[in-house]
Amino acid sequence: MMEDESGRNNKSINRVFAGERFSKTVSLSQEQIAEFALLCGDMNPLHHDPEIAERSRFKGIIASGPHTTALFAGMVATHFSQKGQMLGLEFSFCYHAAVTVNMALLMSWEVVKIEHKASLDGDIVWLEGTVSGPDGEAVISGEGKILVTDTI
Repeated sequence: MMEDESGRNNKSINRVFAGERFSKTVSLSQEQIAEFALLCGDMNPLHHDPEIAERSRFKGIIASGPHTTALFAGMVATHFSQKGQMLGLEFSFCYHAAVTVNMALLMSWEVVKIEHKASLDGDIVWLEGTVSGPDGEAVISGEGKILVTDTI
């Protein structure tokens, strides 16, 4: 194993890079939106009732915030668990627009900072991300902080 100039093992820091980006495209059917909301106990008619949703400012069914952010945060877990053990530490999200049925969403994250944390025997990784609609405008923006290490 190589050591950097501080004498620390740099095995884990080499698997994550500042500027690293990853993304995926997602769309949600009306059935997926209703099922997720039901499983979360979210009975807001905007997720279940097409007639009520049609009369709203959104002009149709919309996904619940937890649905889109669960997918958005889940892609972080999937990406980094391929590089070692990972643990989510913090996430925050801002909602800018509604996610409608079958809207094409581009979910993208970027590693903006990495710092070794000796007491955790791993690296703290800061992320910034955006979920964009088909027009390229952000519908959700987010920040996250995770731990990437050899063992949890």
